[in-house]
Amino acid sequence: MADNKNWQVELEEYIRQGEPDEIEKSNAWKTAIGLQDVDGLKTSEYLLDTAKEHIEGKISIADADRRIQSYYEERTDRDEIEADTKEAFQIRIMPG
Repeated sequence: MADNKNWQVELEEYIRQGEPDEIEKSNAWKTAIGLQDVDGLKTSEYLLDTAKEHIEGKISIADADRRIQSYYEERTDRDEIEADTKEAFQIRIMPG
């Protein structure tokens, strides 16, 4: 997971040295990530990398949204599969 100061420093760089469009996008990402931080949610490296790609104009905001949604859906599915596997394993090894 990205350190709180790390994401702020990285996005701040776009504000100091970026073009007007990059500055606007960086400010929007800082606000969104900051709101998550207030709720105790930490920023993943994946989210930060996606934000940087959007700020740099490599992907659209729609692409960024799709990527992030897909990432967390896959992560949730993977966690559920692993939990089911663990539960199934525990059931099989219990003495009957």
